[in-house]
Amino acid sequence: MPLFDDLKTAKWLYLKGLLFLLLAMLAAGQLIARMPRIDVIILLCICVWASCRAYYFAFYVIEHYADPGYRYSGLIDFVRYAVKRTSRG
Repeated sequence: MPLFDDLKTAKWLYLKGLLFLLLAMLAAGQLIARMPRIDVIILLCICVWASCRAYYFAFYVIEHYADPGYRYSGLIDFVRYAVKRTSRG
């Protein structure tokens, strides 16, 4: 299996998701430990929530509502799609 093939095995996909969650929790924990203030915690929560919504928009909303015929394979593809649609008017 080459290094950059698509990951298709369910257990590896779940492990990847778990590792992303662990990484996010460790990063958030470090930020909160360095600056344990309520305003920092609130801003961090807003940042995480908004990032999740933007990701959901990029992949679910566009594919299911705005342009059902188009499929993305990553955020770079979404940016290319968005730039192309914007330049067309």
